[in-house]
Amino acid sequence: MGQGVSLKEIVEKMNLKNLTPDVDLVEKYVQVPDINRPALQLSGYFDHFDSDRVQVIGYVEYTYLQTLEEAKKMKMYDELLSHKIPCLIFSRALEPDQELLEKATQADTPVLITQKSTSSFMAELIRWMNVKLAPCISIHGVLVDVYGVGVLIMGESGIGKSEAALELIKRGHRLVTDDVVEIRKVSDDTLVGSAPDITRHFIELRGIGIVDVKSMFGVQSVRETQNIDLVITLEDWSREKEYDRLGLEETYTEFLGNKVVCHNIPIRPGRNLAIIVESAAVNHRQKQMGYNAAQELYKRVQNSLTKRK
Repeated sequence: MGQGVSLKEIVEKMNLKNLTPDVDLVEKYVQVPDINRPALQLSGYFDHFDSDRVQVIGYVEYTYLQTLEEAKKMKMYDELLSHKIPCLIFSRALEPDQELLEKATQADTPVLITQKSTSSFMAELIRWMNVKLAPCISIHGVLVDVYGVGVLIMGESGIGKSEAALELIKRGHRLVTDDVVEIRKVSDDTLVGSAPDITRHFIELRGIGIVDVKSMFGVQSVRETQNIDLVITLEDWSREKEYDRLGLEETYTEFLGNKVVCHNIPIRPGRNLAIIVESAAVNHRQKQMGYNAAQELYKRVQNSLTKRK
């Protein structure tokens, strides 16, 4: 596993206050997206303790600590900090003991605080870390948000992916990334695509060069991330190849073990790629909502044949 998410980034993203300023956050990383509330540990049970998780002290843990005798409380602090936890976060703006802050500084463990309630803070942090720590691959392609459908356009270099994306942007759709798509597996059902920081909002057009989509078409023409719902693979038209003309059976492509619906679109002069991609996106949405045009046509043909008999 890589370095993970830096604590400094977590502090900035979640708007946390650092109560141990002498502890350096820069070289500290969290490698799992799960969170632990150490209620059992504070009562002395450290078997099966997930010490690699972010530890969150909520109202229940906080009030339990107030009931402990001073000596027992100090012992619990020492035991908890001896497990080299990534950090300790107090929710609801609950203030930790000064003794804990001193012990945490000595143990080089950051103590942080959030204003948010325990449940909402944990849900937000888990959701964000799931994306940051998800398995990731980079592929060659263009990702566009078309009517809310994340369309990944793939194909050989120079086939017209970027030109199709530019036409879609002019028609009011939004660019996520051109040339390189970073794909993260957020769950068994969800793939999220984003752009590498260095090429974000840029499109490369052969013969013209680099175009800054955000400055040219405005902030409404771009977005940072998008679920990948549909893959369109562009290929040169071949007379020898049979192309699907009905779409009764869907074909899929796979990324990181997740299947995504895929259409192979043959390229030929006179075919407007942007309109084809738009139509594919709308057709995909219709299928998601329970309407399949190919199935409807098949039913009509079957009914017509039945009536003739």
